[in-house]
Amino acid sequence: MSDNSCENCMYYDYDDEFEEYYCSQSCLDEDDLAKMALDSHYHCPFYHEGNEYTIVRKQI
Repeated sequence: MSDNSCENCMYYDYDDEFEEYYCSQSCLDEDDLAKMALDSHYHCPFYHEGNEYTIVRKQI
């Protein structure tokens, strides 16, 4: 995932209970996760650039 890395995705969230980051899109299945891990050219279909600050700017 070269130009759409998870760290820049608005669905990349932190779980306090497990103390790790995860994708909050519940649509991802095991096949999608395997493709993301093994194929460096795979582009996540749910990638949306931004974060919570992007959403707040649109509300103002």
